[in-house]
Amino acid sequence: MIVIDWLAFVQVFVAAFLAATVVVTAYSTGLRLLVRAGRSPVVAPAEFTDAITVISEKEARRAEKAAAKAAKKSPLTEGQKRLALVGAYLSFAVAGAAVLGGLLLIVFNH
Repeated sequence: MIVIDWLAFVQVFVAAFLAATVVVTAYSTGLRLLVRAGRSPVVAPAEFTDAITVISEKEARRAEKAAAKAAKKSPLTEGQKRLALVGAYLSFAVAGAAVLGGLLLIVFNH
């Protein structure tokens, strides 16, 4: 007869849900602060199969130009931008630490 420890199941579910929430929230907050700091991430186009549409170099330059224009229009002072950038890096560090902590739990507590 199979016996399921439902309490352990619930503990794992809650831990996984909270960890996912922390990672997603920290990463998205980091991206938001990065954009507010005037450093929006622009990704260069890559070569993929025909199944994925790739933007052209002209569209990439246009996106970079729009990002630079938006950064110039920012109402934040230089100090506020610097603070947003530090907050973005801290948010990314929290997300990375959560992922690293989860991996360490898996590796050493298994």
